[in-house]
Amino acid sequence: MIDRLPRLTTPGLFVTGTDTGVGKTVVTCAIAAALREQRPGWRVGVCKPFSSGCRREREGLVHEDAEALAHFADCRLPLDVINPIRFAPPLAPAVAAEQKGKKVDWALLARALHTLDDASDALLVEGVGGLLVPLDPDNPKCTVLELISALGLPTVVVTRAGLGTLNHTAMTVRLLREAGCVVAGLVINGYDPDAVDDDPAITTNRRWLTKMTGAPVLAVLPKVRDGEANPSRARLDGGLIEAAGMADWVALMSGQ
Repeated sequence: MIDRLPRLTTPGLFVTGTDTGVGKTVVTCAIAAALREQRPGWRVGVCKPFSSGCRREREGLVHEDAEALAHFADCRLPLDVINPIRFAPPLAPAVAAEQKGKKVDWALLARALHTLDDASDALLVEGVGGLLVPLDPDNPKCTVLELISALGLPTVVVTRAGLGTLNHTAMTVRLLREAGCVVAGLVINGYDPDAVDDDPAITTNRRWLTKMTGAPVLAVLPKVRDGEANPSRARLDGGLIEAAGMADWVALMSGQ
Protein backbone atom coordinates (compact mmCIF):
# COMPACT_ATOMS: atom_id res chain seq x y z
CA MET A 1 0.00 0.00 0.00
CA ILE A 2 0.98 3.63 -0.36
CA ASP A 3 2.02 3.92 3.29
CA ARG A 4 4.80 1.41 2.62
CA LEU A 5 6.56 3.58 0.06
CA PRO A 6 10.08 4.63 1.09
CA ARG A 7 10.91 8.08 2.40
CA LEU A 8 13.56 9.10 -0.06
CA THR A 9 17.05 10.10 1.08
CA THR A 10 18.06 11.66 -2.24
CA PRO A 11 17.20 15.37 -2.55
CA GLY A 12 14.39 15.84 -5.00
CA LEU A 13 11.22 17.51 -6.17
CA PHE A 14 7.75 16.32 -7.04
CA VAL A 15 6.31 18.06 -10.12
CA THR A 16 2.53 18.27 -10.19
CA GLY A 17 0.13 20.46 -12.12
CA THR A 18 -3.17 22.23 -11.83
CA ASP A 19 -4.72 19.71 -14.25
CA THR A 20 -4.05 17.42 -17.20
CA GLY A 21 -2.25 18.90 -20.19
CA VAL A 22 -0.69 21.83 -18.32
CA GLY A 23 2.82 20.82 -19.38
CA LYS A 24 4.24 18.83 -16.46
CA THR A 25 6.48 16.75 -18.70
CA VAL A 26 7.83 19.76 -20.59
CA VAL A 27 8.62 21.46 -17.28
CA THR A 28 10.14 18.36 -15.66
CA CYS A 29 12.34 17.75 -18.71
CA ALA A 30 13.42 21.40 -18.71
CA ILE A 31 14.26 21.22 -15.00
CA ALA A 32 16.23 18.00 -15.57
CA ALA A 33 18.22 19.59 -18.40
CA ALA A 34 18.82 22.76 -16.37
CA LEU A 35 19.85 20.74 -13.32
CA ARG A 36 22.43 18.88 -15.38
CA GLU A 37 23.87 22.23 -16.46
CA GLN A 38 23.86 23.54 -12.89
CA ARG A 39 25.50 20.40 -11.48
CA PRO A 40 27.68 18.76 -14.16
CA GLY A 41 28.36 15.14 -13.35
CA TRP A 42 25.35 14.70 -11.11
CA ARG A 43 23.21 11.65 -11.70
CA VAL A 44 19.72 13.06 -12.23
CA GLY A 45 17.10 10.42 -11.55
CA VAL A 46 13.60 10.75 -12.95
CA CYS A 47 10.42 8.91 -12.11
CA LYS A 48 6.86 8.91 -13.39
CA PRO A 49 5.31 6.45 -10.94
CA PHE A 50 2.00 6.10 -12.83
CA SER A 51 1.11 6.54 -16.47
CA SER A 52 -1.83 5.69 -18.69
CA GLY A 53 -2.36 5.94 -22.41
CA CYS A 54 0.74 3.82 -23.03
CA ARG A 55 1.57 2.22 -26.33
CA ARG A 56 2.23 -1.49 -26.55
CA GLU A 57 5.62 -2.63 -27.78
CA ARG A 58 7.41 -5.95 -27.91
CA GLU A 59 8.89 -5.32 -24.46
CA GLY A 60 5.53 -4.28 -22.99
CA LEU A 61 3.77 -1.00 -22.30
CA VAL A 62 5.79 2.18 -22.86
CA HIS A 63 4.82 5.78 -22.20
CA GLU A 64 6.40 8.60 -24.19
CA ASP A 65 6.68 10.80 -21.09
CA ALA A 66 8.99 8.27 -19.44
CA GLU A 67 11.16 8.16 -22.55
CA ALA A 68 11.35 11.95 -22.58
CA LEU A 69 12.29 12.16 -18.91
CA ALA A 70 15.02 9.57 -19.37
CA HIS A 71 16.42 11.45 -22.36
CA PHE A 72 16.61 14.93 -20.87
CA ALA A 73 17.90 13.69 -17.52
CA ASP A 74 20.33 11.30 -19.23
CA CYS A 75 19.00 8.69 -16.81
CA ARG A 76 20.27 5.25 -17.84
CA LEU A 77 17.98 3.17 -15.65
CA PRO A 78 15.42 0.92 -17.37
CA LEU A 79 12.10 2.49 -18.33
CA ASP A 80 10.24 0.05 -16.10
CA VAL A 81 12.11 1.60 -13.15
CA ILE A 82 11.50 5.15 -14.33
CA ASN A 83 7.83 4.37 -14.98
CA PRO A 84 6.88 1.24 -13.00
CA ILE A 85 3.06 1.32 -13.15
CA ARG A 86 1.63 1.61 -16.64
CA PHE A 87 -1.77 1.20 -18.28
CA ALA A 88 -2.87 1.25 -21.90
CA PRO A 89 -6.28 2.99 -21.61
CA PRO A 90 -5.97 6.81 -21.55
CA LEU A 91 -7.79 7.08 -18.23
CA ALA A 92 -7.00 7.98 -14.64
CA PRO A 93 -4.81 5.15 -13.29
CA ALA A 94 -7.45 3.84 -10.89
CA VAL A 95 -10.05 3.79 -13.65
CA ALA A 96 -7.66 2.14 -16.11
CA ALA A 97 -6.72 -0.50 -13.54
CA GLU A 98 -10.36 -1.20 -12.77
CA GLN A 99 -11.18 -1.50 -16.47
CA LYS A 100 -8.40 -4.04 -16.91
CA GLY A 101 -9.22 -5.89 -13.70
CA LYS A 102 -5.77 -5.22 -12.26
CA LYS A 103 -4.49 -4.22 -8.86
CA VAL A 104 -1.91 -1.50 -8.29
CA ASP A 105 1.43 -3.09 -7.45
CA TRP A 106 2.67 -0.75 -4.73
CA ALA A 107 5.59 -3.09 -3.96
CA LEU A 108 6.78 -2.66 -7.55
CA LEU A 109 6.71 1.10 -7.14
CA ALA A 110 8.58 0.84 -3.83
CA ARG A 111 11.34 -1.23 -5.46
CA ALA A 112 11.66 1.27 -8.32
CA LEU A 113 11.94 4.15 -5.86
CA HIS A 114 14.61 2.32 -3.85
CA THR A 115 16.60 1.78 -7.05
CA LEU A 116 16.29 5.43 -8.05
CA ASP A 117 17.19 6.56 -4.53
CA ASP A 118 20.40 4.51 -4.60
CA ALA A 119 21.39 5.50 -8.15
CA SER A 120 20.73 9.27 -8.11
CA ASP A 121 22.23 12.47 -6.77
CA ALA A 122 18.95 14.30 -7.39
CA LEU A 123 15.49 12.99 -8.18
CA LEU A 124 12.58 14.49 -10.10
CA VAL A 125 9.20 12.77 -9.75
CA GLU A 126 6.38 13.69 -12.11
CA GLY A 127 2.75 13.15 -11.22
CA VAL A 128 -0.17 12.26 -13.44
CA GLY A 129 -2.94 14.80 -14.06
CA GLY A 130 -3.88 17.01 -11.11
CA LEU A 131 -3.77 16.40 -7.38
CA LEU A 132 -7.02 14.50 -7.01
CA VAL A 133 -6.54 12.02 -9.84
CA PRO A 134 -7.30 8.57 -8.30
CA LEU A 135 -4.54 5.99 -8.38
CA ASP A 136 -5.90 2.79 -6.85
CA PRO A 137 -9.27 1.15 -7.65
CA ASP A 138 -9.22 -0.57 -4.25
CA ASN A 139 -8.93 2.79 -2.51
CA PRO A 140 -10.68 5.55 -4.52
CA LYS A 141 -9.50 8.18 -2.02
CA CYS A 142 -5.88 7.39 -2.81
CA THR A 143 -4.82 10.18 -5.16
CA VAL A 144 -1.73 11.96 -6.44
CA LEU A 145 -1.96 14.13 -3.32
CA GLU A 146 -1.50 11.08 -1.08
CA LEU A 147 1.46 10.00 -3.22
CA ILE A 148 3.14 13.39 -2.77
CA SER A 149 2.54 13.23 0.96
CA ALA A 150 3.93 9.70 1.20
CA LEU A 151 7.15 10.59 -0.64
CA GLY A 152 7.72 13.78 1.32
CA LEU A 153 9.36 15.75 -1.50
CA PRO A 154 8.98 19.52 -1.92
CA THR A 155 6.45 20.15 -4.66
CA VAL A 156 6.58 22.30 -7.78
CA VAL A 157 3.18 23.25 -9.21
CA VAL A 158 2.99 23.74 -12.98
CA THR A 159 0.32 26.21 -13.98
CA ARG A 160 -0.97 27.95 -17.09
CA ALA A 161 -0.31 31.58 -17.93
CA GLY A 162 -3.81 32.68 -18.92
CA LEU A 163 -7.30 33.20 -17.61
CA GLY A 164 -8.52 30.62 -15.09
CA THR A 165 -5.14 29.82 -13.63
CA LEU A 166 -5.66 31.77 -10.38
CA ASN A 167 -8.51 29.55 -9.22
CA HIS A 168 -6.89 26.26 -10.22
CA THR A 169 -3.52 27.17 -8.76
CA ALA A 170 -4.92 28.48 -5.47
CA MET A 171 -6.94 25.30 -4.98
CA THR A 172 -3.92 23.12 -5.75
CA VAL A 173 -1.62 24.97 -3.36
CA ARG A 174 -4.25 24.97 -0.61
CA LEU A 175 -4.76 21.21 -0.88
CA LEU A 176 -1.03 20.58 -0.76
CA ARG A 177 -0.54 22.68 2.34
CA GLU A 178 -3.57 21.23 4.11
CA ALA A 179 -2.00 17.80 3.55
CA GLY A 180 1.25 19.01 5.12
CA CYS A 181 3.22 19.10 1.86
CA VAL A 182 5.96 21.66 1.22
CA VAL A 183 5.23 23.87 -1.79
CA ALA A 184 8.57 24.84 -3.33
CA GLY A 185 6.90 27.21 -5.78
CA LEU A 186 5.15 27.64 -9.10
CA VAL A 187 6.23 27.31 -12.71
CA ILE A 188 4.17 29.17 -15.30
CA ASN A 189 4.17 27.31 -18.58
CA GLY A 190 3.34 28.66 -22.03
CA TYR A 191 3.72 32.40 -21.38
CA ASP A 192 2.90 34.29 -24.57
CA PRO A 193 3.16 38.10 -24.41
CA ASP A 194 1.71 38.33 -27.92
CA ALA A 195 -1.59 36.94 -26.64
CA VAL A 196 -2.21 39.80 -24.20
CA ASP A 197 -4.80 41.50 -26.41
CA ASP A 198 -6.95 38.37 -26.34
CA ASP A 199 -6.18 37.48 -22.71
CA PRO A 200 -5.15 40.47 -20.56
CA ALA A 201 -4.91 38.19 -17.51
CA ILE A 202 -1.52 37.08 -18.81
CA THR A 203 -0.01 40.39 -17.66
CA THR A 204 -1.41 40.24 -14.12
CA ASN A 205 -1.42 36.52 -13.28
CA ARG A 206 2.22 36.20 -12.24
CA ARG A 207 1.86 38.79 -9.48
CA TRP A 208 -1.55 37.51 -8.41
CA LEU A 209 -0.50 33.88 -8.29
CA THR A 210 2.01 34.71 -5.57
CA LYS A 211 -0.33 37.21 -3.96
CA MET A 212 -3.03 34.55 -3.57
CA THR A 213 -0.89 31.54 -2.66
CA GLY A 214 2.22 32.99 -1.05
CA ALA A 215 4.23 30.65 -3.29
CA PRO A 216 7.02 32.15 -5.41
CA VAL A 217 7.04 31.90 -9.19
CA LEU A 218 10.23 29.94 -9.77
CA ALA A 219 10.29 30.13 -13.56
CA VAL A 220 8.22 31.34 -16.48
CA LEU A 221 8.55 29.10 -19.52
CA PRO A 222 7.72 30.83 -22.80
CA LYS A 223 5.30 29.60 -25.40
CA VAL A 224 7.38 28.28 -28.28
CA ARG A 225 6.70 27.36 -31.88
CA ASP A 226 4.73 24.22 -32.66
CA GLY A 227 6.96 21.19 -32.36
CA GLU A 228 9.62 22.96 -30.30
CA ALA A 229 8.18 21.72 -27.00
CA ASN A 230 7.87 18.06 -27.85
CA PRO A 231 10.01 16.17 -25.35
CA SER A 232 8.69 12.81 -26.55
CA ARG A 233 10.60 13.51 -29.78
CA ALA A 234 13.63 14.77 -27.83
CA ARG A 235 12.83 18.35 -28.82
CA LEU A 236 12.88 21.11 -26.24
CA ASP A 237 13.49 24.69 -27.30
CA GLY A 238 16.61 26.13 -25.69
CA GLY A 239 14.56 29.02 -24.32
CA LEU A 240 12.63 26.58 -22.14
CA ILE A 241 15.78 25.16 -20.60
CA GLU A 242 17.24 28.65 -20.16
CA ALA A 243 14.06 29.81 -18.39
CA ALA A 244 14.09 26.76 -16.13
CA GLY A 245 17.73 27.43 -15.31
CA MET A 246 16.82 30.71 -13.61
CA ALA A 247 15.86 28.78 -10.46
CA ASP A 248 18.28 27.14 -8.03
CA TRP A 249 16.72 23.68 -8.07
CA VAL A 250 19.26 22.17 -5.72
CA ALA A 251 18.41 24.68 -2.99
CA LEU A 252 14.70 24.06 -3.55
CA MET A 253 15.21 20.33 -3.09
CA SER A 254 16.56 21.08 0.35
CA GLY A 255 13.57 23.23 1.21
CA GLN A 256 15.59 26.45 1.07
